[in-house]
Amino acid sequence: MTIFCSQCHRPLQAQMSCLPTRAKQAPTASRPFRSTKSASKARRDQINVELQALRSLLPISAQEKERLSYLHTMALVCLRLRGAQLFPPGLAAPAGPALGTELLSLLPGFLLVLSADSKLVYISENVAQVLGLSVVELLSQGDTVFDILDGPVGEDVHKKLLLAREEPGREVTFVSEMRTSKAFRQQHGGNRVVAVCGRLVALRWPPSPSSTAFLALCTPVVQSPTEGEAASQDDVFQSMHLLDMTFIDVTHSVTYHLGYHREELVGQSWYSLLHPEDADLAAAQHRALALGAGAGPAAGTAVLRALRKDRAWSWLRVWARRDGGCITCT
Repeated sequence: MTIFCSQCHRPLQAQMSCLPTRAKQAPTASRPFRSTKSASKARRDQINVELQALRSLLPISAQEKERLSYLHTMALVCLRLRGAQLFPPGLAAPAGPALGTELLSLLPGFLLVLSADSKLVYISENVAQVLGLSVVELLSQGDTVFDILDGPVGEDVHKKLLLAREEPGREVTFVSEMRTSKAFRQQHGGNRVVAVCGRLVALRWPPSPSSTAFLALCTPVVQSPTEGEAASQDDVFQSMHLLDMTFIDVTHSVTYHLGYHREELVGQSWYSLLHPEDADLAAAQHRALALGAGAGPAAGTAVLRALRKDRAWSWLRVWARRDGGCITCT
């Protein structure tokens, strides 16, 4: 029986093949095993050195720097870089730290600056008084305004910011819950509702996305008292209305909030005090109460703007319930 080679189709003898045997192959030098463990460690050490160098440049106290994680360090560095792009050091107005602290303490809320693509650029230090979180802790939530908001309000906020970009200089306002510290949530029963009022402005000419910013003041809206917690008279006022929302009675503390005396409001319509943009929201709450059967729990809450006697707008968080033939608002 003749065996043919599968390569050249010639007959083969015993122990013969056209293919090179292992012994005939040229010896190759074996590659030495090279570990990448030392290279990875060297790279990590280099990254750590660079992060420590960046941390040392941050304008915060040494004690705060020691508490910064690498994630917080990068978040603060990115915030400072975005701020430097919008506010070049050569164009910044000279202001001492003490003056800035005094001015911030006089504000009813904290300052917020966003880039044209809704990235966080600046948050004033007094944010801790409103949300219970420092700037560093707030940045750990993310680098956009949507990351610090809580609840299903992203679409409404996006529409408002889009409106501000389409009409620079126009004042826009939106209300949303913002994330707070655990201690704040335990004390108040939830996150804080904040009214954000601002406009898109061009910081340099000609305007461009890299030179425009959304400047806003974030004012806290009064929190609801938690269960078992008595509300301060300075924090709330209560009013009673007919089913068409005509005032029939109101507590005297309304003067503290809106400037009116009780006698000026009795007989007036609740809708005469509301901001036009909030009329639909108030009507939806009113409709839910009117269609309710008899006395029952509050038909949710609504955050509305009411006209003060001095013609300014004041944000109110309203809880309403129907008691027989009247409606009670707190």
